[in-house]
Amino acid sequence: MKTSNCLRLVSAAALCAGLVLPRIASASELQLVIKDRQFLPAEIKAPAGQKLRLVVHNQDSTPEEFESHALKREKIIAGNSKATILLGPLKPGRYTFFGEFNPATAQGTLVIE
Repeated sequence: MKTSNCLRLVSAAALCAGLVLPRIASASELQLVIKDRQFLPAEIKAPAGQKLRLVVHNQDSTPEEFESHALKREKIIAGNSKATILLGPLKPGRYTFFGEFNPATAQGTLVIE
C-alpha cells in the first residue's frame, strides 16, 4: 500500500512538472550586453503578450544597475558577470531603461510589437 501511494505521488509530481516546464521554456530570451558603460544593442525588440527573460551580461569590470521605471525593474549587475531579469507579458509599446551608475551613456529601449 505504501509503494502505490509513493508511485501516485511521483506520478502527480511528474505531471505537474510537465505542466509547468513548458511555460518556463516558452519565455523568449533576450540578450543585452553592458560594454564601455553602454547597453548593446541600445534597442531590443520582442513580441507582445509573452513572458521575457532578459539576460544582461556586464562585460565591464565595474558594476552597473539596470533600471527601468517603465518596466518597474532594477537590478545591480556586478562587473564581469550576468544577471537575468524576468519581464512580462508586456503590451505593445516602448519601454526605456538606463544604467543608474552611468545614466549619460547607458541608455536603451525595449520595443514590444
